[in-house]
Amino acid sequence: MLLAIDAGNTNIVFAIHEGLELRHKWRISSSSSRTADEYMVWLTQLMLLENISPKKITGAIIATVVPQALFPLQLLCRRYFDCTALVVGEDGVDLGLEIKLDNPKEVGADRLVNAVAAHKKYGGPMIVIDFGTATTFDVIDNDGAYCGGIISPGVNLSVEALHMAAAKLPRVAVEKPAKIIGTGTVSAMQSGIFWGYVGLVEGLVRRIKHEFLQQHPDQIMRVLATGGLAPLFNDEIDEIEIVDQELTTYGLFEIYSRNI
Repeated sequence: MLLAIDAGNTNIVFAIHEGLELRHKWRISSSSSRTADEYMVWLTQLMLLENISPKKITGAIIATVVPQALFPLQLLCRRYFDCTALVVGEDGVDLGLEIKLDNPKEVGADRLVNAVAAHKKYGGPMIVIDFGTATTFDVIDNDGAYCGGIISPGVNLSVEALHMAAAKLPRVAVEKPAKIIGTGTVSAMQSGIFWGYVGLVEGLVRRIKHEFLQQHPDQIMRVLATGGLAPLFNDEIDEIEIVDQELTTYGLFEIYSRNI
């Protein structure tokens, strides 16, 4: 069995793969102070609830955008699962894609993992939108090369910033309001957040396609969305053709398979 770990700014996802099958997936809030021992106590309890013995783990892979989380996660794999984890982005780890950037090291590991998974499952060219802590747009060409992208503030981050910066504005849930024109503070904020991001995504996708297809006029570019809020926005954004909530864990499995 493979333990795949996706360490983001908000949550860390632990997924168990058995062959091609995703057996189980759990998440815990990200914390720079959490130790390998704490991860193990939490994770083994969840594994045992699903009748998965820690001794069945034979390999591990980690993708992280939080540098301080890497050491305790590597220690977790060595100490408790008796394996050395592959780390996405480290020298010698074959991703199977070309990174067409001036400085490939700048690209977040999660974005590269998503690019690998998107091209493997759906082909290209492709725009991958990840509704995470940041809302990212990543461009993969027909050959699977990573061409770059866009980073914008995440939906929940924007909600929190609005609440923190304006004394009279409450913290609101991210949801589609009944009407576009709000008739109260909460509905007005919800409309601004929800429809504002719909407009942001539609506008950026249109501009990305225009720029990319100027150089590749004979190709059709598809759009895929992932991340926790992807289903919420999917119904209102016609440009989104695919929603895949397991994209990152699939990408980690694919990268691991290339390197064993």
